[in-house]
Amino acid sequence: MHLLELRNIKKHFANQKAVDDISFVIERGSIFGLLGPNGAGKTTLLRIITGIFYEDSGEVLLEGRKFDPSKDVSLIGYMPEEKGLYKKMKIGEQALYFAQLKGLTYSQAVEKVRYWFGKLEMNTWWNKKVEDLSKGMHQKLQFIITVLHEPKLIILDEPFSGLDPVNANVIKDEIFRLAKSGSTIIFSTHRMEQVEEICDHIVLVNKGQKLLDGSVNNIRQTYKENVFSIELGASSTLPADTSIYEIILNKGSKYHFKIKDGHNANEVLEFLIRQQLPIVSFNEVLPSLNDIFIKLVEATPASRQFEKTY
Repeated sequence: MHLLELRNIKKHFANQKAVDDISFVIERGSIFGLLGPNGAGKTTLLRIITGIFYEDSGEVLLEGRKFDPSKDVSLIGYMPEEKGLYKKMKIGEQALYFAQLKGLTYSQAVEKVRYWFGKLEMNTWWNKKVEDLSKGMHQKLQFIITVLHEPKLIILDEPFSGLDPVNANVIKDEIFRLAKSGSTIIFSTHRMEQVEEICDHIVLVNKGQKLLDGSVNNIRQTYKENVFSIELGASSTLPADTSIYEIILNKGSKYHFKIKDGHNANEVLEFLIRQQLPIVSFNEVLPSLNDIFIKLVEATPASRQFEKTY
């Protein structure tokens, strides 16, 4: 059974279609990427999933039953991109307060907050006020408040914003650990390289519509363009454009080339071996999610039907 399913969700604000008939499923234990440019409908979808907004039509199913915000809020942890903490309150007290709002007893809250503060090296900040925190420390606190009650569904909107590389890796490792331990994670960001590294499955939305739905690996395979890379030994050069390939990038002994229609990688490799070239490496180049993202968002009209890639 899927943990979460959205069926034909629609949401309008005045004359604007914020979400226009979007459906997708999220598997248990997965790290699911929700992607799209500004104004695409991502935040509206997240707020519908958390019960902040109600859909105009369609339905949200959690664990196979209709989502009930009043009863299911304790099953969800939501870290919004916008900051929502009390600036004058001490961070230890604030974490305890939010933990109890999520259903933990005071003693359970103390245990969990102490555990997470220790894990993310924040114990010495217990009596600091939120307004005294750097942006990175603020993000760490919001992450702790989001996950400390062990929700089944964790929603992270730009979780690495303001974090230095070391702390970003700490949070990333925790995301992987939480998913491995059974939590399901929705990850929303503009950083495509993070999506490639972290997510197993993505949905791309634009202008309220779904454009793409599938696993990260299969999407990259689907949009590949027969481009390969080769590195040659020192002082060797790749023969200029031929009838079977076209060079599109050259940096020293490293080349990218596109194989022409009607030919394949084996033909190119056989040709180069016959030239007695010292080949160090030969690999297919898959498009990045960033390239696919830009191509679909810029070149695809809003009315296009989505593509689903398993």
